[in-house]
Amino acid sequence: MTEEIETAARRRIARARESALRESGWRGTLALFWREAFRFLRMAGQTLVSPVFTTMLWFVVFGFTLGARLDEVGGVPYIDFLVPGLIMLNLINSAYLNAAFSLFLSRIHGSVVDLLVTPLTPLQIMAGYLGASVLRAVATGAVIWAVAAFMGAGTTHNVGFTLLFMVLTSLAFGLLGLMVAILARDFDDVNFLPSFLLLPLTFLGGVFYSVNMLPPFWANVSLFNPILYMVNGLRYGMTGATDVPVWHGVAIVSTLVAVFGFAAARLLATGKNLREGA
Repeated sequence: MTEEIETAARRRIARARESALRESGWRGTLALFWREAFRFLRMAGQTLVSPVFTTMLWFVVFGFTLGARLDEVGGVPYIDFLVPGLIMLNLINSAYLNAAFSLFLSRIHGSVVDLLVTPLTPLQIMAGYLGASVLRAVATGAVIWAVAAFMGAGTTHNVGFTLLFMVLTSLAFGLLGLMVAILARDFDDVNFLPSFLLLPLTFLGGVFYSVNMLPPFWANVSLFNPILYMVNGLRYGMTGATDVPVWHGVAIVSTLVAVFGFAAARLLATGKNLREGA
């Protein structure tokens, strides 16, 4: 009888300890999120204002020059057609760069080791970094969206779907940024992916044109570009127009979130490259 009471007591203590660790961990996640959010807000000129300003230059140059010639693309005014692609370009860059550089800098400075010895689980650490990355990406996209509306773009077909797609895309590329930050050996490795893969795929993903405007061969080749489906998913939410089935885009970005999320959690759990720094 005494042994049973002691066993039950040990179980209650173990459950209480696990509950306390989880609670303190999520409080730590919130603190990590705010730390990362304040970090990019302190550099708002570089992290928010600069990409918005650059994107609006693209909008003015292409929207008001090509727009005067093309008039409409797929029944949508060219200015309206252009906005989702430009927002997607910034969502991908902002989410990836925020997560990748933040975690990689923590590796260089050695502060990530302090994070690993806290009660935070890999999932909680990942949530803190991702929250800030999604906030930065969606905030940048929302500002571009608002400025484009002020300049005459009509892109409010389905606001709920648009916001959902913006968040999912930001999650996917924020997770990719975390993976690269863990595996990278130097800043060149961190910069390689956005410069030589993501940016070309985004520009070739229908940002400035409809895939239906391409010759049949190149139109078929474009269908293998996953970012094409993301651009068109956002374009559907904003204008109601799309070159590809919209649910293909939802399936692709959701799959990327699941795959990248699993991989990033595994890398954080193993502590690969984190304990010894960059």
